[in-house]
Amino acid sequence: MIMRAAVGVVLLASASACGTSSAPDSFIPPGTWGGEHAALTVTATDATIEFDCAHGALPAPVALADGAFDVMGDYVQEHGGPIRIDDPVVRQPARYSGSINRRTMTLRVRLTESAQDVGTFTLALGTNGRVFKCL
Repeated sequence: MIMRAAVGVVLLASASACGTSSAPDSFIPPGTWGGEHAALTVTATDATIEFDCAHGALPAPVALADGAFDVMGDYVQEHGGPIRIDDPVVRQPARYSGSINRRTMTLRVRLTESAQDVGTFTLALGTNGRVFKCL
């Protein structure tokens, strides 16, 4: 009897451990997310973002865990004036993190190599961003 109880406890513990998953509970919904100084476009295969004088890319789909996300992507600083054919494009690794509450996203962008905080943006699904490109 004691042996059966011990086996039952072990099986119950194993089952509950297997029930714990690191799988995402959802993904950032596709569409246009816009706000002041940022415009994020999410599709089933990629996510691109435009900033004032910069742009970037995130892997998609972007997984959410309890409404929060944290992914690596890239960030490209732009400059004013003409862009020459031989102008190098310098992609910097960036961490895109934040959360979604209904149709509102809070997005923080941080360059990983320099630890520079690009900014925190509030974006709304279905809204075009207001971005000013370099002149």
